[in-house]
Amino acid sequence: MSLDFGLKNVHVLVTGAAGGIGRESVQTFAQLGATITAHCRRQPDNLQGFEGMCLAQADVRDEASVNELFEAAYSHHNKRVSVLVVNHGIWEGVDAPIADMTLDQWQNTLAVNLTGAFLLCRAFLQQLRKASEEEKASACIIFIGSTAGKFGEAQHGDYAASKAALMYGLVPSLKNEIVAVAPRGRVNAINPGWVATPMAEEKLKDAAFVERALATTPLQKVATPADIARQIAIIASPTLSGHVNGMNIMVDGGMEGRLLFPPRHR
Repeated sequence: MSLDFGLKNVHVLVTGAAGGIGRESVQTFAQLGATITAHCRRQPDNLQGFEGMCLAQADVRDEASVNELFEAAYSHHNKRVSVLVVNHGIWEGVDAPIADMTLDQWQNTLAVNLTGAFLLCRAFLQQLRKASEEEKASACIIFIGSTAGKFGEAQHGDYAASKAALMYGLVPSLKNEIVAVAPRGRVNAINPGWVATPMAEEKLKDAAFVERALATTPLQKVATPADIARQIAIIASPTLSGHVNGMNIMVDGGMEGRLLFPPRHR
């Protein structure tokens, strides 16, 4: 059986496209015939070779830069963005409990992961007001959340807070707002656990860490970027997921929680 995702020639903007999940998502959407704009903060080496793609740089913390990103996407493809995949994000590799975390780290993580998401969604909805009915028919926002947003993550409270805000603040709010702009518009989040990406590479080299991370995960595997990208494409599809709205979809191998680490002092 052949499934039509309904994404052929649909304009998809993927932020953080040079990362593991981002690049895999770009490749998946390309295979489905989508029109693609790939965002990155710096010029990447791994996003060459995608025919016709718009590759645009922007600092998601900056209002003008985000607005210019959407202008560049429209100018390159001569069509409005219909699907926004908010995939970019930072996670500090050095453990920092809240008691020791610097204000600079906290503010920068929220600026990138949360304020950046706000600026992108606002610009997306504003340009969607000018879109054709055909462009609006495929309208959706997909956030990339995290198990950290559901279960928390000790020593990475900045990251957990930013992801929880996307998953439980913006998703249920925006799914009620987007329909005022596009009557069939949808907003959902795909929320991975640990994924074998460059951002997680150093942590995943530690076998003991991986054992703890998977201790409550029945499938006992670290996800690949393709595992996540395929779910992003499915939820973006207006034909396969056209009645799925306001959902947090956990793509985490069935994780039930986290082990305490380091051990609690008694």
